[in-house]
Amino acid sequence: MKKNDFYEGDVVSLKFPNKGRVQVEGEEFPVLVKNTLPGQKIKFQLKKARKNRPEGVLTEVLKHSEMENQLPPCPHFAECGGCSYQTMDYENQKKLKLSQVQKLLTEVYPDFPLQDCLASPRPWEYRNKMEFSFGDEVKNGPLTLGLHKRGSFYDILPVPECRIIDADLRKILTATLSFFRERQIPFYHKMSHKGVLRHLLVRKAWNTGQILVCLVTTSQWVPGNVLSEYREILQQISLEGEYAGVLHMINDSLSDVVRSEKTEVLSGRDFFYEKVLGLEFKISPFSFFQTNTAGARVLYEKVREYIGDVEGKVVYDLYSGTGTIAQILAPVAKKVAGIEIVEEAVEAARENAERNGLGNCEFLAGDVLKLLDQIEEKPDTIVLDPPREGIHPKAITKILDYGVERIVYISCKPTSLARDLEVFLQYGYVPVRAECVDMFPWTRGIETVVQLVNIGVKPDYTVRLEVDVDEFYKTVGEEKRHFVKPDQNNKKDK
Repeated sequence: MKKNDFYEGDVVSLKFPNKGRVQVEGEEFPVLVKNTLPGQKIKFQLKKARKNRPEGVLTEVLKHSEMENQLPPCPHFAECGGCSYQTMDYENQKKLKLSQVQKLLTEVYPDFPLQDCLASPRPWEYRNKMEFSFGDEVKNGPLTLGLHKRGSFYDILPVPECRIIDADLRKILTATLSFFRERQIPFYHKMSHKGVLRHLLVRKAWNTGQILVCLVTTSQWVPGNVLSEYREILQQISLEGEYAGVLHMINDSLSDVVRSEKTEVLSGRDFFYEKVLGLEFKISPFSFFQTNTAGARVLYEKVREYIGDVEGKVVYDLYSGTGTIAQILAPVAKKVAGIEIVEEAVEAARENAERNGLGNCEFLAGDVLKLLDQIEEKPDTIVLDPPREGIHPKAITKILDYGVERIVYISCKPTSLARDLEVFLQYGYVPVRAECVDMFPWTRGIETVVQLVNIGVKPDYTVRLEVDVDEFYKTVGEEKRHFVKPDQNNKKDK
C-alpha cells in the first residue's frame, strides 16, 4: 500500500472512540480510519503507510452499516466535526457506545460489570455550553463563526441549525456572525498571529434560563463603539431565556484555546445561577459544570446511589469542579472535602456551599497530589471525577494508599479509565457495579460510573536489584564532581 493512494475496504470492527478497522482485500493488516462504523464498505486515502498500523482518511461511504437506519437530522452533519452518530437512531447509538466501553474494559478486567447505557433525558438541544470559533470556511473566504470542519484545524463551518444546542444559542450565534461580518472585522489568523476575533463562548442555565455571552478577541482591537453596538444587537434578540451577562475577553496567547487574560463586563455580571437536585450553583465562564444539565441529574443520582450510606463518614470529592457532587452528598455525610485545580471553580464551590447552607464542606484549590496531606480528617469514601486524561500516576497511588472501603470513579474518557483500572486492581480494588450515562448524544463521548470495592488483596512489590559495587562508587564520584546546589527559588531544581 502506498501513501496518498485510494483504497476500498470493509469496516470489520471499531476501536474506541471512533476508529474503524478496515480490511482491504489482499492486505495483512487492517487500516485505521476515523468516522466509520462496523459493517460499512468505504473508500479511503492512505495517510500513514506504516507496515503493521496503517491509517487512512475516509473519503466516501460505499455501503452503509445495518446500524445506520435514519437520515442525519442535522444539515451540517456531513461536514461538521462535532457529531459522529446521526445516521443511526438513539437506541442503536447507545448500544454501540456500550459495546465499545465493554470491550475496552473487559480487556483489563474480564468480568467488568457494565450493566447499561443510561439515556440523556434530552437527546437533542441538550448542551448548556458551546465554544464557537471565528475563521473562514475556505481560505480567504468571508468571515464565519461556528465549529471546525471534520478533520480540519483551520476551516470553520457555520452551524446555524446545529441540533445539539437550543434556539437561544442558535440565535446568538447567527446574530454575532452577521454583526461582525457586516463590519468586516478580521478574525485571528493562527499562522500570522494577526487579527481580532477568536471565539464566542455561550453558556445557558437550563433550569433558571440565565445566559452568559463571552466574546473573545485579541488586544488588536478596532476603534469606535463596536462593543457597545454588539451589546445592543444582542439585547434586541427575542429569547426564551434572559442574559445574566455579556462579557468581552482579551486573549493574546498563541494556543487555540478559549481563555481570558483580561475580562470586561459589557452588561450584567460575569456569572449565573443554575439549580440541580434542589441545590443552587454559581457558574462563571470557565467553571466546570456538566454540559448536559438534564443528563447531569441522571449521573449525580447514580453517583449518590453508588456511594451508598455515608452518614457519619468523611467523603473526599477529588477533581470537584464547582462542588456539585460534594454538595449533593454533604446533607447525608459527616464532612465532604473537595479538591480542584481551577481556583475560580473552588471559589464558586465555597460560595455555592454557603448559599445552600452546607457548613460541612471544605474546598481546596490546587493539585490533588500536593493537597491531599492538607486535609486533616482521613476519608472513609472517595469520589473521583478526573479530567479526560485520568489520574496522575503519583496521585492515584497516594489516593489508593488511604485504603478506603469504597471508591466511585466517574470517567469521561474510557481509555483513561481502563489505564487507571489496572492500578486499582493492583491495590485490591475490584469493580462491582458500572453503568454508562450518555451525556453527549450523537457524539463519540460517553460518561462511565464505576463502583470499586476494596477486597484487601495487594500486589507483591518485592524487587530484585543487582548492583556492581565498583561501578556504583564510580558513578557516585562522577555525580559529586558535577553536583550543583539547587536554586531554592527554582521549582524545576527542587
